Amino acid sequence: MLSFLSDYTEGAHPEVLKKLNELNMVSLPGYGEDECCREAKNKIRRFCGRDDLQVQFLTGGTQTNLLAISTMLKRYEAVVAADTGHINVHEAGAIEFSGHKVLTLPSKDGRVSGEDLEEYMERFYGDDTHEHMCFPGMVYISHPTELGTLYSKAQLTKLAEVCRKYEMPLYMDGARLGYGLVSSESDLTIEDIVELCDLFYIGGTKVGTLCGEALIFTKNNMPRGFSTMTKQQGAMLAKGRLVGMQFDALFTDDLYLKISRHAIKCAMELKQAFVEKGYTLYIDSPTNQQFVILSPEQLERLSKIAAFSVWEKIDSQHIAVRFVTSWATREEDLKELISRL
Repeated sequence: MLSFLSDYTEGAHPEVLKKLNELNMVSLPGYGEDECCREAKNKIRRFCGRDDLQVQFLTGGTQTNLLAISTMLKRYEAVVAADTGHINVHEAGAIEFSGHKVLTLPSKDGRVSGEDLEEYMERFYGDDTHEHMCFPGMVYISHPTELGTLYSKAQLTKLAEVCRKYEMPLYMDGARLGYGLVSSESDLTIEDIVELCDLFYIGGTKVGTLCGEALIFTKNNMPRGFSTMTKQQGAMLAKGRLVGMQFDALFTDDLYLKISRHAIKCAMELKQAFVEKGYTLYIDSPTNQQFVILSPEQLERLSKIAAFSVWEKIDSQHIAVRFVTSWATREEDLKELISRL
């Protein structure tokens, strides 16, 4: 069975495993206070072009979103997100469990527009009864989005302007950030993200590590007691080295971007094959998630060949599905899938 189910179905890149094995028997301090974590954070700072960034290692995306949002919001505040946003759809109410509501805005191809956000904020503060509501206190976006689409620099700049106007932090979920940064259709650089976002994370779980995400605060704005709150919520690893070592490997010799480029190359070849063979794209994604529309017959036939996700039933004769490439996608598997489309 060919696997195009997701970008975290394999273990870890060999260089990551090599790093873990090299230091396996070395005795290091716990809780991320080791030299490996410090060096990995410094490499991330250099990658981002700023030496004053506050970096915290966590183990998973939902955990990172929960901590980032719950620690930045006041108790009466909510987070604004696209209706398709991961925190609204696929995180089992984790944000609400922390006591904070998710306020949704309609999305366009997975994105929230600055214009819609500004209109929402004007409407909220224009309501004389807003003191009885959850205050929008933060904006969440993901790049790439749930549909594999990207924010442009102009779009992110507009969102940042609205957030500054209303004194709300702008938070970017970067679970698949590497795949967004190397897309040929992206004009958004890591330096732009650092400048425009108040916090964001660089995802490792979907881009080559066994687990791990690097949460980055860009304005010297990490909440006081963040490490303590991390431990309170059961999210602090005694063996913090495990994440630090992996990010040390990812950010050595440009590995993070190299393996991301491989995934994009495979995804573009797959998309071209779908189009050339007459399939209809559900959305035109420039990243490693590719969405196509299948008939029930095509779905049954391809399901015997490859693992992929059923995304949405459009009607009785059309089903949207998702194929995902990754750092681990093998050229021979891609060619085999294309030959059997």
